Amino acid sequence: MPEAAYAPDWRTDRFEAVRVERAGDVPAPRPAVVDVAVLDMNAGFANVGHDAIVALVRDASLALDERLAAAGRRVRVVSYAVRDKLMVPDHARARYRLYLGTGGPGHLDPRRNTGDRGAEQIREDPSWEAPLWRLFDAIAGDADSSLYAVCHTFGLLCRWSGAAHAELRGPAKGGPMSGVGTNVLTAQAIAHPWFAPLAGERGTHRAVPVLDSRYYDLIPEGAVAPGLTPIAFEGSRTDDGPGEALTMLEFVRDADGLAPRVFGVNSHPEITAPERVRELLDRLLANGSLTAEVYAQRAKLLPVLRDDRPDERLAVGRRVFSDLLQRKLERLVA
Repeated sequence: MPEAAYAPDWRTDRFEAVRVERAGDVPAPRPAVVDVAVLDMNAGFANVGHDAIVALVRDASLALDERLAAAGRRVRVVSYAVRDKLMVPDHARARYRLYLGTGGPGHLDPRRNTGDRGAEQIREDPSWEAPLWRLFDAIAGDADSSLYAVCHTFGLLCRWSGAAHAELRGPAKGGPMSGVGTNVLTAQAIAHPWFAPLAGERGTHRAVPVLDSRYYDLIPEGAVAPGLTPIAFEGSRTDDGPGEALTMLEFVRDADGLAPRVFGVNSHPEITAPERVRELLDRLLANGSLTAEVYAQRAKLLPVLRDDRPDERLAVGRRVFSDLLQRKLERLVA
């Protein structure tokens, strides 16, 4: 997917983005518009990851510009403020065939978020959970719909499916994860038609770099349930093998058997090149979403993105997120 120039106002001839914070914000469907739903789990906090996801959809639409123009069609991101404004898409009419879920602060069980402790715990109304669970049910049951999730949304999928529970990373685990870490691919990943390329030419390179930023690990409830395919675990702190925390999971595979249809990672593949991240930070600062202090904090990540296994990390990020997004969008446009 190309690292296209990033327009400050999001809009191109064949792409636009809409924010939904109340029912009246939902745009009317149009036959010529391919709508992509973003599930924004940031609870009202400005977040580079959300904007990076919108930018990746924009990049994908630019890559499809000729096809969209020939068909007289457009791509539109409709971003739902799930946790702070209780806005959850309704899949009843299958308007959206592609859903993308963001990261976000706080515990994965909203009932546990009763006080303000930064990214570890926030205050929130848990009434969004039941309609979100219904949405997950509907997507999983619809062979024409896909959901790709990062970080917090991945954790919610783990709770919804019963695949894993959240555990705070305490001192024994080194506290919160931040920076480029290591995931270890499972045997299922190495045999998987979509993820096998990550294992290298001989299928023996099991460790891959990912961008981590998390307070909570996802710990499986015993053996991963039948029908769910674990793709990666965190790297062990003591050897080269896997640790206990699940970091990539295929919930549902596509009907063609090639790629996942519902899939998530407990990392941030949407955060790409440092130049792109700088553009996103500058945009958030310019529109008042970030203070200068927060901007400076987030900018500290840029040298890490530039210097810590950047080429391999970006290749992994494309395979586990943006290539899946692009593949699905191509099908929707066709």
